[in-house]
Amino acid sequence: MTKTATARAVQGDKKSGARSGTQSGVTPSAADEIRKAGRLLSASELEQTLRTAGFDRYHIHHPFHKLMNAGDLSKAQMQAWALNRYCYQAAIPKKDALILSRSEDPDFRREWRKRIVDHDGGDGAEKDGGIKRWLKLADGLGLDTDMVQSRKYALPATRFAVQAYIDLVSRSSLLVAVASSLTELFSPVAIGERVPAMLARYDYITEDTLAYFKPRLHQAPRDAEHALDLVTVWADTPDRQADAVEALFAKCDILWSMLDALHFAYVEPGLIAPGAFHPAGTE
Repeated sequence: MTKTATARAVQGDKKSGARSGTQSGVTPSAADEIRKAGRLLSASELEQTLRTAGFDRYHIHHPFHKLMNAGDLSKAQMQAWALNRYCYQAAIPKKDALILSRSEDPDFRREWRKRIVDHDGGDGAEKDGGIKRWLKLADGLGLDTDMVQSRKYALPATRFAVQAYIDLVSRSSLLVAVASSLTELFSPVAIGERVPAMLARYDYITEDTLAYFKPRLHQAPRDAEHALDLVTVWADTPDRQADAVEALFAKCDILWSMLDALHFAYVEPGLIAPGAFHPAGTE
């Protein structure tokens, strides 16, 4: 075969691979498969896809989380995690306010605003919201809470990831914004592993330090079921169903990238961005 004929054959193989979705190094996602099939999934099929494909990408599988649960992070590394994660926690009620503001449905807004109260706090028993409880965690780890609240010392990648989440819910469809919250389907699993592991393996952590997590065991499932009910109704075409799955993937990517940044800066290779939090002894 001549060089020209060989080149044509190789090019043909590449085009064939692109059409079949089997290009080297690329595995079609669940969303890709939905678009390719062009078949509307039933509500139960879509739910199963979201639960299975989403959990596979959830940050519970990240090496940083595995180190945390194994008790293999230093106190300084735990401090870095709490400080950076605060940026995300503080953005949650802003994100939910953006989603709420985009709906014309009073019933939707009444239900969704519970999320804002959960994090900002409210009256009576709801006075201490999730943000305040996260600051209690940071304080329990020995961080100055004013420094944490300033967010100035978080890694640049953390701040960029959090802004990406705000951009996602503000610039995409309401379906995509709501579907992106479905990582809460997996939150109880993460908390169920994280809390007992921390209490058992870090002698400076107490149940009081981890007060943030207990309410989330009932708040997250409540919110996830509400969002899931909406998504399975609103996603009424194959393309919209694929959009919903990709929205969940996007949120998983955001959470994963935050842990990538932490691992790169505070575990290996240990390159902390200029201006970011430097634990004692890392100078």
